[in-house]
Amino acid sequence: MTSGLPAKTVAVVDYGMGNLRSVSQAVQAAAQGSGWHVLITSRPDEVRAAARVVLPGQGAMPDCMRELQESGLRDAVLEAAAAKPLFGVCVGMQMMLDHSAEGDTPGLGLIPGEVVKFDLAGRLQPDGSRYKVPQMGWNQVRQMDHGQGRHPVWAGVPDGSYYYFVHSFYARPSDARHSAGEADYGGRFTAAIARDNIFATQFHPEKSAAHGLALYRNFLHWNP
Repeated sequence: MTSGLPAKTVAVVDYGMGNLRSVSQAVQAAAQGSGWHVLITSRPDEVRAAARVVLPGQGAMPDCMRELQESGLRDAVLEAAAAKPLFGVCVGMQMMLDHSAEGDTPGLGLIPGEVVKFDLAGRLQPDGSRYKVPQMGWNQVRQMDHGQGRHPVWAGVPDGSYYYFVHSFYARPSDARHSAGEADYGGRFTAAIARDNIFATQFHPEKSAAHGLALYRNFLHWNP
């Protein structure tokens, strides 16, 4: 490659808004013994040259979209989304959709749909406590048949495994076939989305112990 990157490089995109250290450490742990090289990068040419891309995100959607644009990485991420395996995490998942109600923010438009806020005011959980927004903590994820069976990134992960969430907004894809996983917090919501070479999760695999590492490991072996 002209960039000088090893052929088996996965780029973790650094546009200033992701939990880069924990994401990259988790991907590195998942990559052990596989020959994959994990690179945190803010350089568009390295994102373009990498064989796989991870797009983390945390904080507010308007900030994430602004920083992605101003960093010069937006076009490189869009090119990656068109041509190579791409894994979005948390707000990195929300950015895949058309629009977010958070700050009335346009997304990347890679998967049709919108991002909406939990509306749980006054609602009580089964144990009698009030629902809190943001949802913060472990929740069970049901793997969905999204038109082609269970997604390969779920391989070997028991259905109903628990993952760690921190979010006030959630994705609502226009087409149910793009929902690869669901959780329940005052009602069912999409916890993972997928289309072609894109897979993304609202939860944080890097904070979700062995089942989270399994997703990153499966991502590195996935050939869409």
